[in-house]
Amino acid sequence: MSENNLIRIGTRGSDLALWQANHVKTQLEQLGCAVEITIIQTQGDRIQDLSFDKLEGKGFFTKEIEAALLNESVDLAVHSHKDLETNQPEGLKIIAVSDREDPSELLLIHPQAFVANQKWGLRENAVIGTSSARRKSQILALRPDLEIKDLRGNVPTRIQKLRDGNYDAILLAKAGVNRLNLDLSDLTVLTLNPLEFVPAPAQGVLGLQIRSNDQRTAQFVAKLNHAETAVKIGLERAVLQKMEGGCQLPLGVYNDGENVHISFAKNASEASQYFHLHFSDEESLADQIVTQLKSL
Repeated sequence: MSENNLIRIGTRGSDLALWQANHVKTQLEQLGCAVEITIIQTQGDRIQDLSFDKLEGKGFFTKEIEAALLNESVDLAVHSHKDLETNQPEGLKIIAVSDREDPSELLLIHPQAFVANQKWGLRENAVIGTSSARRKSQILALRPDLEIKDLRGNVPTRIQKLRDGNYDAILLAKAGVNRLNLDLSDLTVLTLNPLEFVPAPAQGVLGLQIRSNDQRTAQFVAKLNHAETAVKIGLERAVLQKMEGGCQLPLGVYNDGENVHISFAKNASEASQYFHLHFSDEESLADQIVTQLKSL
């Protein structure tokens, strides 16, 4: 195998991040590349006792990996696209995005907290775990009786905290749970309709990031781009960029191909407002949406 075909992937070390990196590794190997994986710890991995809105700056799960790209210790970063800042650091670019896994939210309920006649099957005043500002605001809008408690850790750790009785329910991205193929048979599992509980922009999509001037890596990784997904999430990410927001902005945007569904609040302690817009002119739609949100 020629050294010219070696691609070094940088990734976080969680089970989900490694699944994602290995998924891309397999695709690249099918194109004739040799692939190595390097695990890089990020600020978001090191600091587990704060919710995301209390962490300094942006890019909690990406900065250290991007630094490794820039200093050429890795050639490719595989990210959950929703974790990426909308403005790429100078010298880096997203060369490809994956097909989209189900972008919905998954509500996992402890059996003792399940009540069939309540919305989402969750008993009144239950304790629900999430550290996402977007999820907190939507919970306040849709189930204001619930007590929201911060939840950190990788996906299996979060689920174990639910099993241990620290929470009555937790919210996770369905894409991550699907990819890890976890056994949830002891829990009540509900997929929330993404038209009602709106996902993060680009939720369920992988973003493949390289150095802007790295033509050698680009020639292989560009072949993995899923063009239809790129167009759909391009609109979602454009709204996020124009709102100058990151992971901590309580903004959900989901483009189903015909309509754009939006949840928005000014901060995590406010209930989300919802908008559902049909579009014909996709070019100007992001600007229209942002003008409406900024007027609130």
